[in-house]
Amino acid sequence: MFERFYKTFSYDIGIDLGTANTLVYVVGKGIVINEPSVVAVNQKTGQIVAIGNEAKKMLGRTPAHITAVRPLVDGVISDFEVTQEMLFYFIKKVHEGRRFGFFGRPRMVVGVPSGITNVEARAVLDAAKNAGAREVYLIEEPMAAAIGARMPIDEPVGNMIIDIGGGTTDIAVISLGGIVTSKNVRLAGDKLNQDIIDYARDQFKILLGEKTAEDIKIAIGSVSKNSEGLEATIRGRDLITGLPREVIVTDSDIKEAIWKSIQTLVSATKEVIEETPPELVSDIMHRGIAMVGGGAFLRGFSKVLEHETKIPVYVVEDPLTAVVRGTGIVLENLEGMKDFLVKYEDSTPPK
Repeated sequence: MFERFYKTFSYDIGIDLGTANTLVYVVGKGIVINEPSVVAVNQKTGQIVAIGNEAKKMLGRTPAHITAVRPLVDGVISDFEVTQEMLFYFIKKVHEGRRFGFFGRPRMVVGVPSGITNVEARAVLDAAKNAGAREVYLIEEPMAAAIGARMPIDEPVGNMIIDIGGGTTDIAVISLGGIVTSKNVRLAGDKLNQDIIDYARDQFKILLGEKTAEDIKIAIGSVSKNSEGLEATIRGRDLITGLPREVIVTDSDIKEAIWKSIQTLVSATKEVIEETPPELVSDIMHRGIAMVGGGAFLRGFSKVLEHETKIPVYVVEDPLTAVVRGTGIVLENLEGMKDFLVKYEDSTPPK
């Protein structure tokens, strides 16, 4: 009776709370929000100026008293109050045109990195509840991604998934509805952007902005064995003259810039495989390793992993939304899928 009453006022919400982007899934409607996890704050008044797409446009372009910040670092909350405001903004946006107040507080499933501490989990729970959720459940992102990719995670077979986000990379082996072995590496898309910035500074003596580095990574980023002949023009400030300058870079340059970080991710993947029981490794060799997240789009990365691990590697359909789709599937069958949720003391127990 109460559930029916609540549903007349609110939508249940699944959230992929990422370092780079936040995606929101609404039961019955699908993915309704995909915006950057960026908030612009007026330092003089402490007021929020913009959130999401509008705030990202301000990165590197604001006056001194307005700061565009990312409230999540390495997949966990670094600024509690700003994260709370961002979540409230997204919840309110979802309920636009509907009554939203005490009786319209939604249930929420939030994806979090694997292996987060109780303190980090508590921060997510409190931020979501203070933003307006009446019940909050946490699910580890590799588990949510595997559910979103429709992998048979509740069967006695090995499923291996690599989720390369903005701040962290989650590598996990899942069987019988649980994570058997996993590793969370605080190295992902943002670190690759920084690698490109450092390379341009060292090799070309030119200073790039974060957005420019990301655009170059997306446009010509590659770790393929052979050069694909891709090139692009980067614009930045000459470190010697202080004046604007253009430089043409190739996919080989980008490979050289990010190769060390790529090798770190390969090593982490090997470590997870080494810790996995032999029977599950046999399953993974047959079924392959699934890749999700924005890093799955990096040209040649799946082939490098395949060559290094001797296991087939594939990119799932629509890898950017796998985690949030998984939270949506859990929401739609919360009682039946409660075993997949994070078992923290502070998590709201499923009814």
